[in-house]
Amino acid sequence: MKILITGGTGLVGYGIQQISSQYNHEFVFLSSKDCDLTNYENTLKIFKSHQPDYVIHLAAYVGGLFKNMNYKVDMYEKNTLMNCNVLKCCHECKVKKVVSCLSTCIFPDKTTYPIDETMLHNGPPHFSNDAYAYSKRMLEVQSKAYQEQYGDNFICVIPTNIYGENDNYSLENGHVIPALIHKCYNAKQTNSKFVVCGTGSPLRQFIYSRDLGKLILWALEEYHEKDSIILSVGEKEEVSIKEVATFIAKEFDYSHMMEFDTSFSDGQFKKTANNSKLVSLYKNLEFTPLEKGLQNSIQWFVNNIKKCRK
Repeated sequence: MKILITGGTGLVGYGIQQISSQYNHEFVFLSSKDCDLTNYENTLKIFKSHQPDYVIHLAAYVGGLFKNMNYKVDMYEKNTLMNCNVLKCCHECKVKKVVSCLSTCIFPDKTTYPIDETMLHNGPPHFSNDAYAYSKRMLEVQSKAYQEQYGDNFICVIPTNIYGENDNYSLENGHVIPALIHKCYNAKQTNSKFVVCGTGSPLRQFIYSRDLGKLILWALEEYHEKDSIILSVGEKEEVSIKEVATFIAKEFDYSHMMEFDTSFSDGQFKKTANNSKLVSLYKNLEFTPLEKGLQNSIQWFVNNIKKCRK
């Protein structure tokens, strides 16, 4: 079968590329250079050209805490346009199944923990990423609307914080792990302090991009429910930003130069996700240990410093 992957050259798309040889499928990894998904005519043209059987919708306009806080119009409008166009084209081209990727950062700010799939729309998201969050929530609403009106098999998966090779290592707009890797690398090159923004106390569940790629393909092939499902490591694997930064500094042999700048916002303190639904359906579930995934990510960055996104 032919699987078209939007955002196919990004972090998660690259993770799927790394494991694609294990599957007997034809993969089409679509990048922003191939098509502007915010343009409906362009999107429909490339969908009709490839005629995919299945679609994994990963493409999104994303960034770290400060990008989410400073570019809210872009976050909302670009993601909303992409999502509407992709699902509309999937319907027009009679795609058999669509798996769209959400994020746990779009859950309500004021909630009880751990969060589960039923709690997505129970209240406003954290103010720091509300524009992005509401756009992503509407992707789930739109997917269910296509289910109910047309019987389309459009579902959503909800991963926790993703990291891995081929991430965006931008110091201003990258997510926490790639930004910390880049910052520590630069600090060591200039023999300056490795400054971590915030207190380091927020807690996160991190999932390695290759593990997530495997789970998304499982959802495409084996998950037959219509409701969204959280794809995440367990609650016991939740770690603080301080722990992650400390490990990164250790890998660079630079722990003695790390310090925290508490004048910066921490963002949402925690967003602990319950992966019990996944555990009940996916037998013998295993995840790459965080330390191993971080080592791979750091080594990839060092080897690709000249050409990676940053």
